[in-house]
Amino acid sequence: MKNIIELIEPDNFEQDNHFYPKALNSQLHPIVSHFFNLDKKRIIKRYLHLNPQIDEEALDGILSYVPKHFFWGGADLFYVTTELGNRRMVVLETNSCPSGQKSMPPRSDYDEHRGYKFLIENAFLPALKKKKKLPKGALAVVYDKNYMETSGYAQTLADITKEKIYLIPHYNNEEQHIRFENGVMILKLENGEDVPIRACVRYVTQKPWNRIPTVTKTFICNSTLVCLSGGRNKLLANKAYELFNSELGESGLKIVMPETIKDVSKVEIPLWVQRFGGKAVIKNPYSNAGQGVWTVTSEKELNAFMEEEYAYDQFIVQSLIGHYEWSSTSQHGKFFHVGTVPNTKGNIYISDLRVMVCASKEGFLPCALYARRAKAPLEAEIKGSSWDILGTNLSKKIGENQWDSETSRLLLMDRKDFNSLGIGIDDLVEAYIQTILTVIAIDKMAQNLVNSKGLFRTKLFKSLDNDESLLKEIMV
Repeated sequence: MKNIIELIEPDNFEQDNHFYPKALNSQLHPIVSHFFNLDKKRIIKRYLHLNPQIDEEALDGILSYVPKHFFWGGADLFYVTTELGNRRMVVLETNSCPSGQKSMPPRSDYDEHRGYKFLIENAFLPALKKKKKLPKGALAVVYDKNYMETSGYAQTLADITKEKIYLIPHYNNEEQHIRFENGVMILKLENGEDVPIRACVRYVTQKPWNRIPTVTKTFICNSTLVCLSGGRNKLLANKAYELFNSELGESGLKIVMPETIKDVSKVEIPLWVQRFGGKAVIKNPYSNAGQGVWTVTSEKELNAFMEEEYAYDQFIVQSLIGHYEWSSTSQHGKFFHVGTVPNTKGNIYISDLRVMVCASKEGFLPCALYARRAKAPLEAEIKGSSWDILGTNLSKKIGENQWDSETSRLLLMDRKDFNSLGIGIDDLVEAYIQTILTVIAIDKMAQNLVNSKGLFRTKLFKSLDNDESLLKEIMV
């Protein structure tokens, strides 16, 4: 990818540049359209009808929550069931600054900017207006991958504000165009001129904390504080989920997740895999885009993992959700994938659902949805790589700071693809509420990691995540 600063002028938005070809002329499925048009009162009414044990006041508070740090997030969920037929949406992880706009069909025929405009107008600009004592300067979008979407945000921001927007690449281990002085982001142009940045949309996903401070005077949506609190840190995310579940107490609400063992050193991993019956998922807590995740269903796959060297000291181990014949047995019982509706060849595939939400003045709103399926069909017996059957992420790393996407496995929320998922409007509502719960949990963790003076609480973070390799990377 090119490491060149671009200056984006208003009124130059071209849909071909910011959406996948298959999404350009897609039509939103009626069920998904209906979901997007549900207001908060109707969602609460429906959810309480199906879940009478839920406390209405607590659910209203969740849907009306206004975050302090986490303005834009996306959860990846699996649609699973038990042997008794109890279906659930299970949270795999939550990402700060997630992708999804380029895959989203329009909500209306006049929706040229689609979700880009929705997020900028409902989340970024209102949050920006609430910030006091911002430095004087320009607006920017900062990125390290996903040029199609980041340029879409930049062009949309230019169109709405009528300002020129700087689109700034900020790759790991490459020439840096920005630095921070007294908490202010400073952009250095090719002619040597320094441009202060008052606010930016950030899509920096690869170790963002090693080149962007946790706390800044420049408003960054979202800050790297959010990433460390769980948005790009699976270890802290799981602790945030557990803390928030305790806080929810008797409300009936709960973040549903696989059973997770935290703070696991490499040498301990075989013991925990054995604890899950020889079937487990091992994760590097700080990777994303499908990197740093290993599915273990055999001694061979476990040995292959143990033979490698890794950059970090801590891992998490989770129960594996697969076919009924080879899923982990956890303390919650055995979950297995519902999977896609069988195709003409009779094949069922594992798929996940990405739900992107953004924060408005009245609470969270659904922003974008898409799904992804695995490469190989789900069978009662694993004949090849378990990752081909279980892995759904589309991102493919082809080099340092170079990525490709396997879009053939992308499932849109359109009239064609959505039907293959086998889900309905109640499942979308469940996934939406689960996503909001995880975002709130991480936002609350972020609040705990900042003291009364607005400074990062390094000692508290270290007590929660004592990984020396990670601690050395954090730019405070």
